[in-house]
Amino acid sequence: MMTFKIQVIIAVFLIIALIVIINMIRRRGLELKYALSWMIAIFFVLVLDCFPVLLAKLSQVLGIWAPVNMIFFLGFCFSLVIIFILTIVVSRMSERIKKLSQTLAIHEELLEKLQNKEEDE
Repeated sequence: MMTFKIQVIIAVFLIIALIVIINMIRRRGLELKYALSWMIAIFFVLVLDCFPVLLAKLSQVLGIWAPVNMIFFLGFCFSLVIIFILTIVVSRMSERIKKLSQTLAIHEELLEKLQNKEEDE
């Protein structure tokens, strides 16, 4: 089991992380849709930190032998979700950049044709 001192230290770090994320959202340094997963994870870990019995019960229900292993399992699952979300975002951005580049090339070609047409007249 965790000592009370460790629980307080973890809670303080989680609250500081939450404040940093909220400030980044305010200053437009981080979009809300990306910050929500981090805020949910911080809240979830904070609840487990304040009530360590929940972690033990959750690990027992899921058939995981030790609560510490449960923490690693949850961290692994969270990492996979974040990686998946970021992969989707990168794919969408890549497609948008490709379309934007194609549109820009078409506009540049049209502009060049118009300039050549003006010079010929």
